[in-house]
Amino acid sequence: MPLVRQAPPTALGDQAPDAAARRNALRTAAQQFEAVFLRQLIGSMRQAHLAEDPLSSQATEQFRDMSDANLADAMSHQGVFGIAQMLLAQFDRHEATASATDGAGAANSDGSDR
Repeated sequence: MPLVRQAPPTALGDQAPDAAARRNALRTAAQQFEAVFLRQLIGSMRQAHLAEDPLSSQATEQFRDMSDANLADAMSHQGVFGIAQMLLAQFDRHEATASATDGAGAANSDGSDR
């Protein structure tokens, strides 16, 4: 059984249901991005032909493309490359910066001179 890493706890981990739904949407988008990246990587590796394949045909290439897409999706869901986790960490930093900026702006908008 392959080893599956759990995503590290983040600042957005324990929040309201709307925030949890937003977090799940971000996680899904990050995994989809990782899958697209891995498809491109696998496709580039396939283009490096080291020898001619005598059984190669358009149908075989199409099957390989579908197989590569499934492999990339499975790899992104397992999280072994960590691209999705890095994206989520970047989203968390951006969210923390945005909320800190919004909080500072609200504190200074009370009419006082600081």
